Amino acid sequence: MPLSPADVTQLAAVDAAGAARVLSEVRSARLSGRPAPLAPRPVIEQSWGRMLRSGVDPDHDFRAGLLSREEVQRRREATALRHVLPVLREGLLSVADVAHHIMVVADEDARVLWREGDRPVLRKADGIGFEPGADWREDVVGTNGVGTPAVVRRPVQVFAAEHFVRTHTTWTCAGAPITDPRDGRLIGVVDVSGPLETMHPATLAWVDSVAKLAEARLRELHLTSLERLRAVAAPVLARLTGRAAVVDRDGWTAAVSGMMPYTNRIALPKSLTAGPRRLPPFGQCTVEPLADGWLVRVAEGPEPGGGARIVLDLAHPHRRSVTVSGGAGSWTHELSPRHAELLYLLAVERGGRSAAALAGELFGDPGRTVTVRAEMSRVRRYLGGFLEHRPYRFREDAEIEVLLPEDPRDLLPHSTAPTVAGERAFDDTP
Repeated sequence: MPLSPADVTQLAAVDAAGAARVLSEVRSARLSGRPAPLAPRPVIEQSWGRMLRSGVDPDHDFRAGLLSREEVQRRREATALRHVLPVLREGLLSVADVAHHIMVVADEDARVLWREGDRPVLRKADGIGFEPGADWREDVVGTNGVGTPAVVRRPVQVFAAEHFVRTHTTWTCAGAPITDPRDGRLIGVVDVSGPLETMHPATLAWVDSVAKLAEARLRELHLTSLERLRAVAAPVLARLTGRAAVVDRDGWTAAVSGMMPYTNRIALPKSLTAGPRRLPPFGQCTVEPLADGWLVRVAEGPEPGGGARIVLDLAHPHRRSVTVSGGAGSWTHELSPRHAELLYLLAVERGGRSAAALAGELFGDPGRTVTVRAEMSRVRRYLGGFLEHRPYRFREDAEIEVLLPEDPRDLLPHSTAPTVAGERAFDDTP
């Protein structure tokens, strides 16, 4: 009986050499256009398709320039990943070292920031450029356990010859994305890598569990910081009249006065300074520094509505954003994967969709309306002035533009939504 892709990953636990041979045959056949003994796993097949379209050479090891030590250190100090290193080390390093693996932590750009573990394996990693400061984006070095999870936004294990570039096929890697629990934004990837014979299929679940523990730690740290800011804000807001809010440096609300409904987050420009500012969806505001955040006082008057130009940028597989230009100025908001899916569906169907219709298109289950309504409530926190509901839709007087990737197969590669998957043309020819 022929093997299935799932059988090969299980075979690796008992016969690593046999699994490696099968995967090598699959890779050679697919890249040469010959019939393969079995189809690659879908996540690998789709990644190989992206590599072929982007021109990555499977037979040559291309390495982008290493970041300088100073730049690596700057990124380490700037990233939220530094707060969860103890969690990652405690959860992964002791087992990784014994099993002859290494742990690698990369930022949202797939740049390696930390690398620890078994010393002989670290030396082997140097030989393929898997070192601090290296660029391991999928479209630079091919299918791998750092760059591929960053694109598809879910855990991925890459066994041996499932790597696209030939010089990486003696490795097996398991990587999981780490996202900001506040908004779903990718902040990095944690990966465990080593020789095929020491890697178990359960490694992926282990790495993913530790990544989720790291996200839980980030959530805890955020709530603690908001509690501290709330204590400072309470006496200040008690003396004010009108609408006001105290937010942290990223716009997350610590306390409000006179605002209904409660706004969890205010979209702040990246280079915010004190003084009069237009902030969506409130319009004219006065911004003042307060402790580790900002005091935002809303001027009285009508809130901005439609008449805006809204650009939904889905052209790059790694980042998604919405930019609004209108009466309240111009601002850009980076989108989580789920919000990118929702806004794409609303943009292509200006007549609107009910919660049940959106649930069907996102999950293949029209009954999941509670999830859809919760996500749309979050979307309305930054786009509320430009959206209608019953059904959910953009305002008629808003001009909508969607920027799509050059190849439709690169549209929201993380998405498993039936409607989005249907939009992605898939070519079986390598």
